[in-house]
Amino acid sequence: MRHIYRCPLRWSDMDAYGHVNNAVFIRYLEEARINFLFRPDKEFKQGSVVARHEIDYKRQLVHRHHPVDIELWITEIKAASFTIAYEVKDDDLVYVRASTVVVPFDFETQRPRRITAEEREFLQQYTDAADEEAVAA
Repeated sequence: MRHIYRCPLRWSDMDAYGHVNNAVFIRYLEEARINFLFRPDKEFKQGSVVARHEIDYKRQLVHRHHPVDIELWITEIKAASFTIAYEVKDDDLVYVRASTVVVPFDFETQRPRRITAEEREFLQQYTDAADEEAVAA
């Protein structure tokens, strides 16, 4: 299963050429990640921090007044980190492919922490393996 976030484009996102500035895509990924992780039904209550971003720019996104879709899913879950993959796209047109390594973090102790069983169960719903299980059922 993939989480879809409809990301609004803002006038300030545009560069001098009328395209969304490449640096702005980091913020778009952050907005999608927050929308995914911090929902009323499931959330990483103790917090998380980003350990790594990797972005492949595929084509320019021209500024417009309607949102762009950001699909995200989980590609790897470890004991104390997980990786989110993203596609920023319109239907079959992909502007950016990216990934982020996220580390659960305890802000009270200022230390990374392990992923809880509840968090792992939530994340596993968004892996490719979960999609394969749904097709097989």
